[in-house]
Amino acid sequence: MALSVRLLKKVKGFSLELEWQIANEIAVLFGYSGAGKSMTLKMLDGLMRPDHGQIILNGSILFDSEKKVDISPRRRPFGYVFQDPSLFPHMTAERNIAFGLPGVEKEKIKELVNETLHEFKIEKLRDRYPDELSGGEKQRVTLARALIRRPSALLLDEPFSALDLPVRLEMRRLLLDIKRGFDIPVILVTHDIDEARTLADRIIIYSAGKIEQQGTPEAVFQSPLTKEVERLVRPALSLNLPFSSN
Repeated sequence: MALSVRLLKKVKGFSLELEWQIANEIAVLFGYSGAGKSMTLKMLDGLMRPDHGQIILNGSILFDSEKKVDISPRRRPFGYVFQDPSLFPHMTAERNIAFGLPGVEKEKIKELVNETLHEFKIEKLRDRYPDELSGGEKQRVTLARALIRRPSALLLDEPFSALDLPVRLEMRRLLLDIKRGFDIPVILVTHDIDEARTLADRIIIYSAGKIEQQGTPEAVFQSPLTKEVERLVRPALSLNLPFSSN
């Protein structure tokens, strides 16, 4: 497996206990608000320290409570995109993307930024500032910044939820292109059941700090194992949409 996770975290009366493994696929973390999905991403990236457990990515240990391994966030090979694009308002799109390359030589940065602008089809946005960009354009720039250093996995915390439906659909297509082009694990947190159903190779259902069920969208949505999972996936069955065919 490309990413193996086994973690326990207790904070302010809430306990999160999880274990899952994924390959180079799109894994959707799905469930009600407060179930621990975003907390999982923070622990993966090192922004929050687990109380116990292990994180292994491509055979490298990023965290292991028993072996006393805790790689700093700066050294963890993740790209991370939040719901808010969080672009620097005083920087152009080009400079925002380049900010994802700390410690790289100036000429190499220019080369990589040009490649990335072309890859994401945003060359025309090069000299624009964030307040001159649409919501979809901001997320393209944010994704480009997260991926310019070629991370080993991509973490997405509801990155499309604030966008209008046509733009969300465009971003979903972009995410599938990213998956095919970069061939890395993508972990997506979403509350959009259509997004979960159509994007996920694997869906991991969270409920009150526990993993209720995991598997392919077709297996989980058509054969829920608990009443909680059934309540979560019931709306999707009425949509009559195809499952992911990534």
